[in-house]
Amino acid sequence: MNAEIIGIGSELLLGQIANTNAKFISTRLADLGINVFYHTAVGDNSERLKQVIEVAESRSDLLIFTGGLGPTKDDLTKETIASTLNKKLVYNEEAMENIQDYYKKTGAPMSENNRKQALVLDGATVLRNDNGMAPGMAVTANNHTYMLFPGPPKELYPMFTNYAEPYLLGQLKQGDTIVSRVLRFFGIGESRLETELEDLIDQQTNPTIAPLAGEWEVTLRLTAKADTKQEADKLIDETEKLIDARVGSYLYGYGETTLAKEVFSLLSDRDWSISTAESLTGGMFSQEITDLPGASSLFYGGVVCYSNEVKREIGVSNETLEAYGAVSEQCAIELARSVRERYKTDVGISFTGVAGPDPSEGKEPGTVFIGVAAPSGEKVVALNLAGNRHAIRKRTVNHGLNTLLKLER
Repeated sequence: MNAEIIGIGSELLLGQIANTNAKFISTRLADLGINVFYHTAVGDNSERLKQVIEVAESRSDLLIFTGGLGPTKDDLTKETIASTLNKKLVYNEEAMENIQDYYKKTGAPMSENNRKQALVLDGATVLRNDNGMAPGMAVTANNHTYMLFPGPPKELYPMFTNYAEPYLLGQLKQGDTIVSRVLRFFGIGESRLETELEDLIDQQTNPTIAPLAGEWEVTLRLTAKADTKQEADKLIDETEKLIDARVGSYLYGYGETTLAKEVFSLLSDRDWSISTAESLTGGMFSQEITDLPGASSLFYGGVVCYSNEVKREIGVSNETLEAYGAVSEQCAIELARSVRERYKTDVGISFTGVAGPDPSEGKEPGTVFIGVAAPSGEKVVALNLAGNRHAIRKRTVNHGLNTLLKLER
């Protein structure tokens, strides 16, 4: 089953909102093993929508529409699709009761155009809207499946998860079980990852291997189809072993995890506390950790030490600053060692470097040193990063997290 997602609304074309619905639906369809080959956006215009439908029908089995189910005159999705499929629109009693109950509870007058939201395609499977008024719907006609969803994400996301996915599973061939696993990598770019796995990707059939560049990291989605979950998991395990043999050193987690979550888990498992000394990153690393629930159990404190005066107060010697400068391996390790002693934590980590746009101490932007003092010993990671000021700082934080993940006991 090949799908096309069609976002309806002039606000999408004007750039007033981003089409996050398409991203969400594509992710969910990938988990079901349904290919998405096209994303389309069209304004609130019936004739242009008809043209889009005609093109989509020529290349896709499943047409998913988002938006245009509301009460106003520019909400034309249902009417246009009904006309295209030569189907009537009929009132759905449950939806109508839901709309009427809402106005009774709020005490607000119900305008006549709100009745329009209860209209559905004749013969369609109705998808309940537990968070709004307009229901979704699904109908099969002319060897295609058409699914309609309201535009607001707070309505669409739960509707898709709770009602659309079970419907789609029923449309797939009986006996097929589809399993996906997401592998997350850091420290290797998308192009190099793909080069290392090029033959595996070229030969993919079942499981499929889909690389995706994320924000400062790369993921691989492995999707297998089999008669049972156990058989699908076995297929994925076999493929993952091949991948691990080539690029396993860059693999840090699975699914929806993050570097920060993995570090939190590692520190918790080892019962290690941590403190920070941040010059270059200005507190960004501390925020990554303290954004996580339960951070107070292991994060004791940190210092933002932009000036050399504050670096001296923490414990960096005058000799180090005069001989090597603040942007140096020696300064980084003294910061990590000193903050660990100051806060009496198991781990101390420090960040110093040049974020740009101008050089500092004769060193170019992207020159970075990360110092770590831990039970297993002390180390410094030296980096030369590219990008603008924000990118350098964000990448530095991620490299710091990745450094902690590789610490020995």
